[in-house]
Amino acid sequence: MTMAKLTESMTNVLEGDSMDQDVESPVAIHQPKLPKQARDDLPRHISRDRTKRKIQRYVRKDGKCNVHHGNVRETYRYLTDIFTTLVDLKWRFNLLIFVMVYTATWLFFGMIWWLIAYIRGDMDHIEDPSWTPCVTNLNGFVSAFLFSIETETTIGYGYRVITDKCPEGIILLLIQSVLGSIVNAFMVGCMFVKISQPKKRAETLVFSTHAVISMRDGKLCLMFRVGDLRNSHIVEASIRAKLIKSKQTSEGEFIPLNQTDINVGYYTGDDRLFLVSPLIISHEINQQSPFWEISKAQLPKEELEIVVILEGMVEATGMTCQARSSYITSEILWGYRFTPVLTLEDGFYEVDYNSFHETYETSTPSLSAKELAELANRAELPLSWSVSSKLNQHAELETEEEEKNADEQTERNG
Repeated sequence: MTMAKLTESMTNVLEGDSMDQDVESPVAIHQPKLPKQARDDLPRHISRDRTKRKIQRYVRKDGKCNVHHGNVRETYRYLTDIFTTLVDLKWRFNLLIFVMVYTATWLFFGMIWWLIAYIRGDMDHIEDPSWTPCVTNLNGFVSAFLFSIETETTIGYGYRVITDKCPEGIILLLIQSVLGSIVNAFMVGCMFVKISQPKKRAETLVFSTHAVISMRDGKLCLMFRVGDLRNSHIVEASIRAKLIKSKQTSEGEFIPLNQTDINVGYYTGDDRLFLVSPLIISHEINQQSPFWEISKAQLPKEELEIVVILEGMVEATGMTCQARSSYITSEILWGYRFTPVLTLEDGFYEVDYNSFHETYETSTPSLSAKELAELANRAELPLSWSVSSKLNQHAELETEEEEKNADEQTERNG
């Protein structure tokens, strides 16, 4: 009897596993072929015990985008924009190309100067004072190479000079002078742009390590802090925020890493910053906010990322600068505020950057903004009341209604 029950239970388990496998199998439900990340991010409503996956960042904390381009077949496009390609290269490759370009042009024209001297027979009349060579004192490839360097760099030591009896040498001199000027302009311009790139300036723009959600003026808000470490300010600074989250449309289309705007004051002008001291950027969670229906308990279950972008012009150079950072769900603290960092001293304001990333806990409802709005609407309380008082009043009203209903039921029962 025991063996029969054991056999029956094992059969049920196997049948259940086979049914689950049939349901989750991509062949059974005929799912289209998707990229690996899209397949990993697909919602699995059938699985009951969903394991918590580590969220892959779209933008890292240092602002670098965590995206690698693969299977790029049209590589010729990099050569058509060779200037940008050289600027984007790492310094070691850029310096190597810088040296190789100059060395190659010197060797190339040095070889041509040596060929002209060899074809004209200047090598056979080196000690003949009656012979007029194309280039005086050119007696081999090394001297031709040195003359090429002198010509292209316009050094002109005066020991080796071209004569007027060599028309092909005059033409070559003109060609090398023009090409040498083009090479100088291109390579020096490339190095200057790479040196003056504002990427290093963006490293002195800092973002708080965490974002917080708490009440501000009776409204639930998402906040993070930005600051500038330099005394030279960012001109025309503006802030933007994007929500990166995969979604599936009602038609069944899967959109990986869908980008949604997070309003940080675009309509009111609060997104344009005067970044002299650290500022707290606030996003009001309203009906247009993607966090409208997210509560404290639901937030850790969400797989999302908030990308913040700070742009502006460098006051010293006038070049555009951009700094980026991101926050995942584990870096969003519910019920916290930022510690103040600005203090008034004798004749000036002082910023304490030691407390820039610090937060402290504050009383914040754990309900979503939608639930808070529904409670406030049902309670119909004055706008000057705080949300906590609204919640307490609502609880008292519900208790009174329950007692009243109990009394009425008692009276009906005699």
